Amino acid sequence: MDKATPDFITRENAPGERRLAVIAGKGARSPAIIWLGGFRSDMRATKAEALARWAERENRRFVRFDYTAHGESEGDFSTSTISVWLADAMAVIAAHGAHAPLLVGSSMGGWLALLAAKAMRARGQAAGGLVLIAPAVDFTEELMWSRFPADVQAAIMQGGQWLRPSIYAPEPYPITRALIEDGRRHLLFGAPIEPGCPVTILQGMQDPDVPWQHAMKLVEHLPADQVTLTLIKDGDHRLSRDQDIELLITAVTALL
Repeated sequence: MDKATPDFITRENAPGERRLAVIAGKGARSPAIIWLGGFRSDMRATKAEALARWAERENRRFVRFDYTAHGESEGDFSTSTISVWLADAMAVIAAHGAHAPLLVGSSMGGWLALLAAKAMRARGQAAGGLVLIAPAVDFTEELMWSRFPADVQAAIMQGGQWLRPSIYAPEPYPITRALIEDGRRHLLFGAPIEPGCPVTILQGMQDPDVPWQHAMKLVEHLPADQVTLTLIKDGDHRLSRDQDIELLITAVTALL
């Protein structure tokens, strides 16, 4: 178990002030590597810990954090949305990213990394590169809403939420109308995606949550930047095996 003690930064944006838990490694070598975790995951998950250990050995600056209502950060999951979690990511990048950070996004974090790179470009800044692991781009619409049967859609729209069972946790979690409707304000598919930096994608072909065809669709939407896609034939969604983590470290090293 990772024993690193987090620091906290305060976010004052709506819906209210909250503290975000952040662990910034002591490595001095730039650029900063910033970890963006997945939906319902946290910064102490296997891949993040493995990258933290590697970064420490290499004296690399590695920053990880928990989104609002995830892990050790404050907040209410039932009122959280893509907008909230993107603002969390941007706050951490502003506080710890310095110049041209490398964003490493897993699952939902892959979508948020692309959105963060887009927001940085709009501000005249740039990410140094993106490493995306099973990137769940537009997942609220493409991988949730469009797959939900009519009764689930009705429960969300009429009742405000639906409790979705999870294979990763004993308790179901709420999928809210606010999450679905807010997600539509951040959809990337349907137009070219231009993060303005090299992109490396790692995708398992046995992933039950983000099909490998979804990664192919993302590649088709990245016409202007250097893109590398690695399909792992026996890989699942988590890509947390030793051989998967070795691929991840290789991908990060290559972009650095």
